[in-house]
Amino acid sequence: MIHEPVSQLKGIGKETAENLMKIGIETIHDLIWTFPYRHEDFRLKDLTETPHNERVTIEARVESEPTVLFLGKNKSRLQFTALAGRHLIKVVFFNQNYLRQKISTGGIITVTGKWDRGRQVIVGSSVTFGPKTEQVDFEPVYSLKGNIQQKRFRKYMRQALDTVKDQLPETLPHYLRENYQLVNIQEALEGVHFPQSADHAKQARRRFVYEELLQFQLRIQALRKANKENEKGISVRFDLEKLKEFIATLPYELTGAQKRVVNEICKDLLLPQRMNRLLQGDVGSGKTVVAAIGLYAAVTAGYQGALMAPTEILAEQHAENLHMWFDPIGVKIALLSGSTKTKARRELLAQLAAGEIDILIGTHALIQPDVEFKKLGFVITDEQHRFGVEQRRVLREKGENPDVLFMTATPIPRTLAITAFGEMDVSIIDELPAGRKEIETHWLKKEQLNSVLMRMTQELEAGRQAYVIAPLIEESDKLDVQNAVEAYEQLKAYFGNRFEIGLMHGRLHSDEKDTVMRAFSDGEIHVLVSTTVVEVGVNVPNATFMTIYDAERFGLAQLHQLRGRVGRGEHQSYCVLIADPKTDEGKERMMSMTETNDGFRLAEKDLELRGSGDFFGKRQSGLPEFKLADLVHDYRALETARQDAEKMLYDEAFWQDPEYEFLREDLTASGVLQGERID
Repeated sequence: MIHEPVSQLKGIGKETAENLMKIGIETIHDLIWTFPYRHEDFRLKDLTETPHNERVTIEARVESEPTVLFLGKNKSRLQFTALAGRHLIKVVFFNQNYLRQKISTGGIITVTGKWDRGRQVIVGSSVTFGPKTEQVDFEPVYSLKGNIQQKRFRKYMRQALDTVKDQLPETLPHYLRENYQLVNIQEALEGVHFPQSADHAKQARRRFVYEELLQFQLRIQALRKANKENEKGISVRFDLEKLKEFIATLPYELTGAQKRVVNEICKDLLLPQRMNRLLQGDVGSGKTVVAAIGLYAAVTAGYQGALMAPTEILAEQHAENLHMWFDPIGVKIALLSGSTKTKARRELLAQLAAGEIDILIGTHALIQPDVEFKKLGFVITDEQHRFGVEQRRVLREKGENPDVLFMTATPIPRTLAITAFGEMDVSIIDELPAGRKEIETHWLKKEQLNSVLMRMTQELEAGRQAYVIAPLIEESDKLDVQNAVEAYEQLKAYFGNRFEIGLMHGRLHSDEKDTVMRAFSDGEIHVLVSTTVVEVGVNVPNATFMTIYDAERFGLAQLHQLRGRVGRGEHQSYCVLIADPKTDEGKERMMSMTETNDGFRLAEKDLELRGSGDFFGKRQSGLPEFKLADLVHDYRALETARQDAEKMLYDEAFWQDPEYEFLREDLTASGVLQGERID
């Protein structure tokens, strides 16, 4: 019966069936798995405990005759006073003047509406006469289209659940339901659609959230398992003693997080499967030194390493660091970029092919056809999101299935990382090196700009440098926001000949951007005015002051990235957000920035404020649309589901026991298995 057309239900004719089809409902099964997006709560509430602007249902005694004010054609405002508990309040109904004949002084009414705490007013949406007698405390609200009314849809749903209640097959194994105290399928469907209490609704949601996340994680983990087993790699048998000696020569001790990540990378190198790992680390957390240790491990095993960065200036900074660490121990480093001269390039490529270069650092120049390694074993891509899939593939194919590490300074919340990058292993450096000074962050209004410029002047006079970030390149008629060109002209006028001001934006050619950035890096430019094109990872230790105009226009992750351009040297650094946010969310973002320098906490907050779809952008996030699960609020269930899915796929019972039949069929239907077992 469950897979019969919905037209089998009483009251659903041809036209209604066609309307239901438009919202994806063809069978009774489709109908009962169409979940409400919220429930109307008709429980009686005490106004003392009801927050402002919340929907509320109360019982009250009418204290005054209702009056009606006509506001224009077919528009009216009905108002009366009522006593709800100890609260004497006003009740207002718009465009329902017919209620005047039904409401009388001294009568008891039950009103549902929005509570305006400040004005002590309920704007009513419905009213019944007499005390609350209905047994229904919760009413489902569905996302419907066309002329299907909520009331009718609820009737169809009630009928469908009653029709199939004895035919619903259980979809979760008994031991999981017992372990996590999850309600059975029948009780869960009742609780989702027609809960008897708040706890009933909560338990139903718990069950379906876990089930959705388990199905999703089974697909992700199956894909990951298949990739690991099908993509044979190389076992990099590195010299552990040499690696320990190298780590001991570093100018500072590794943090606990760096040590943990180094161990994860080294373990991957030893395995015969290809490493496919994402390394996340906040600004200044020390990803480069971890990358260097991994590269050296490959070198001690007789392999070459490659590190690809998105811009020449970043590649040069990586090369500078690696030379500092590796020159004393005789590891040969080379830098290849678009500006490498022809003769030098020819010599470099010959040495690379002969195996005389141990580690090659560069931009996308590394993936040119004539770049040939003798024995490439380890590939690192910095700021991996800046390269296309094809570019990363070409670099990987320069060797025989080399191990691959992707690095990013964009903190991605773990909840999202294990979902969006589920086929990768994820390493996180979530600890800053000891002694690093936190950047002081302040939020000021536009009218306080003069005090910001005075503070910036103090830093410049002390021999430091500053960034000024503006959201637009040139003036816009549509947006009243500061622009880079205007800010540049204003600062030139303000400082005169005292300091050199530079300008950088996205319309400059890459060579022009590099020239400006180098001049700033070398201290020839004292204040760099820029849009958000300031490169992630660019290291100017002398820059200690960052001003961001119209900061409310940026997301938290971007503000944090921009702030990370300062705070890289020994001196105290400052970030000033100039913003006049009009929304509560905008104000919350500014407050969050002043309260913490932890990129992962901010990323979680950003995800909470913007939602998972907006975190990467809906089109590229690749995240499924869940009926009930929420990656932000249900992250514990997501992690539990991930661990359970991993265990299941390696357990013989999963492939044979009838209790797993639904989960097996769902996995096969997803196309991940292509109809075959992956173990």
